[in-house]
Amino acid sequence: MTKIAFIGLGNMGGPMAKNLVAAGHAVTGFDLVPENLSRAAEDGVTAAPSAAAAVADADVVITMLPAGQHVRAVYGGDQGIIGQAPAGALLIDCSTIDVESARAVHEAADAAGYLMLDAPVSGGVAGAAGGTLTFMVGGSEAAFEKGKAFFDIMGRTVVHAGGPGVGQAAKVCNNMILGITMIGISEAFTLGEKLGLSPQKLFDISSKASGSCWAMLNHVPVAGLVETAAANRDFKPGFATEMMHKDLKLSQAAAASVGAATPLGAQATALYTMHVNQGNGSLDYSSIIKMLDKN
Repeated sequence: MTKIAFIGLGNMGGPMAKNLVAAGHAVTGFDLVPENLSRAAEDGVTAAPSAAAAVADADVVITMLPAGQHVRAVYGGDQGIIGQAPAGALLIDCSTIDVESARAVHEAADAAGYLMLDAPVSGGVAGAAGGTLTFMVGGSEAAFEKGKAFFDIMGRTVVHAGGPGVGQAAKVCNNMILGITMIGISEAFTLGEKLGLSPQKLFDISSKASGSCWAMLNHVPVAGLVETAAANRDFKPGFATEMMHKDLKLSQAAAASVGAATPLGAQATALYTMHVNQGNGSLDYSSIIKMLDKN
């Protein structure tokens, strides 16, 4: 049994912590939202009054936080994880954040003698609950070997992508592909219907032809075609539009930092910005078809 501190027990972190408890580990958690902390306590997580208290005797610290500024704040400062966690604790940040922040926290952890990993995830709330997440991991080989057993509990696929920050690079590249792809799928199904082609027939053809892709097979934005599609649930999210928008903005910030040309990524970001600004941030990312279908 390992003592694990889990900071950030929301829609993703809560189920991940629950799976660690179910695997027999002692998990102490903290979240700024009381309801999240109470829900985690019902799932067997020991509630702590602060992040510093949660990590005080942890062997492993896992964080799942909204953005880079939150990660920097939780790990740094007088009451930050770096310094409050015991010497020798493994630090794992599963948040999706900018590469610059990830590398800055890595540097601070390394300077203080900690092993650290950035390990953003793919798979959404369903993957967190089912323990089927994909982890894209950045950090040293030694840190990865120490952390892999915990990733295997929370996920199905674990890839050591490279050094510090490279896990975040993998995440933003992957989700840029996903966002661009969903827009293309949405355009095609909208066009097909306007041309008199039924969505079912287009799916039957494209899912077996050169247009086939993971997003179509799992999240096609038309109800009644794929059981796992959010379109069947009025676009109740598995992966919310606001989260896709966040990741696309991170991809463009990363592209700008290295001078990479990502014109389709930029256009996808602009379209998801419009979709969010029209009040659709809480809907599934596949709901982008609703905006395209209006034009």
